Amino acid sequence: MTIRTRMAVLFLGIFSVLLLVFSAVIYFESEVYRQKEYKTRLRQEALTAATIIFNKNEISPDLLKLLDKNNVTALNQEEIIIYDIDDKVIYESGSDSPNLKHELLNQIRKQKELFWEENDLEMYGIVIKNNSKDYIVLASSVDKYGLEKQRNLALTLGFSALLLVCISAITGWIFARRMLFPIQQMIKKIDRIRASQLNLRLDEGNKADELEQLSIRFNQMLDRLEHAFQTQRSFVSHASHELRTPLTAITGQIQVSLLANDNPVDLKLMIQSVLDDVQQLNKLTNNLLDLTSIDADDTKFKHTLVNVLEVIWQIRTELLKKNPDYQILISLDDSAELMPEVKGNEGLLFTALINLIENGAKFSPTHTVEVKIKIENQVLLIDFHNEGSVIPANELNQIFEPFKRGSNSRNTKGHGVGLSLTRRIVQLHKGEIKVRSSETEGTTFTLLLPK
Repeated sequence: MTIRTRMAVLFLGIFSVLLLVFSAVIYFESEVYRQKEYKTRLRQEALTAATIIFNKNEISPDLLKLLDKNNVTALNQEEIIIYDIDDKVIYESGSDSPNLKHELLNQIRKQKELFWEENDLEMYGIVIKNNSKDYIVLASSVDKYGLEKQRNLALTLGFSALLLVCISAITGWIFARRMLFPIQQMIKKIDRIRASQLNLRLDEGNKADELEQLSIRFNQMLDRLEHAFQTQRSFVSHASHELRTPLTAITGQIQVSLLANDNPVDLKLMIQSVLDDVQQLNKLTNNLLDLTSIDADDTKFKHTLVNVLEVIWQIRTELLKKNPDYQILISLDDSAELMPEVKGNEGLLFTALINLIENGAKFSPTHTVEVKIKIENQVLLIDFHNEGSVIPANELNQIFEPFKRGSNSRNTKGHGVGLSLTRRIVQLHKGEIKVRSSETEGTTFTLLLPK
């Protein structure tokens, strides 16, 4: 069953139930009023009959005035019966009077008056005292006109309810169709969206109702998907190029060495060059694997309390072993009252920090990088400063994209993956990384991590 059908059925069901309750309330209220009114008339008839019967020996002009004042009129199939204390009939107005059981007469004596129905016949009994004796006066009649009005009311309500249900079914179907029309349009547009047409977007309207909010969210999701596809295409393209370059170089050097009759010194230099290329290739491959694994699932990494200062000292020791000419200066703000600790993954933080420190030393003319650690408002700030060549302002945001390198790095080895991997690790730790570069101050990368 479609949503449109369910909405129409639900609308019809709710309307039908409300209409049924409304009609039933009107009918039963009218019936209660009819019974109350007819009970009053039967009571008047019983009292009038009792007045006449118990005063039959004193008929006078005053009695006639009394009859005229009460406007005595005969009801449809009206019967008047009077019982004495021994349940004997002392007066009966007709021959078709109902025969009452002894139990019912006792109930009338107990309640003093009683109104009930038997089929269409409505009956009223009342206890009247006369000469210190209790008599039961019973008045019965058929409310022909009242019952006819009730039947007409029932027919009118039933026909009207049926007509309104039919109308509500049609209007409910139209209403559901109009309400779901925007969704049908969304479905048609969504069906046209393919991997090659991710630039298509849904109509957002005036951004007021929930469906338009859904369109906005869907468009935002498409923006993210389109960006992911573009990043993936760019990643594959650049990765293929970066991997091809060292492989081509290695292949060429090995082919030349096989053809040439080099002496051992030249052969050793060639092997050293191949080793450098292999190491660069290995580093690139590891960075690509790390970047891919982080993007694939950033929830599998375990977070522990990490002392950043200790990690930086480990990085310094490791880098100085490989590059003795590097100078890595580390300073901790004296005013910091807390340990420079953050909750994160130590392995990932090690990778991010070593990339920033190594880049700082690599791009500095003197291979010197200054690392300053301080704590402000429960945020750990780490500055990585070097006096290398300036990064143009229009490239500051691009250097964090995969395989994007600044124009200042043309003569320096690298692949443009380290900073993008670093930014992804920082984002995973809910941190932020900034960069500023100028002729007077040099280049400074600032890492902000929440304590």
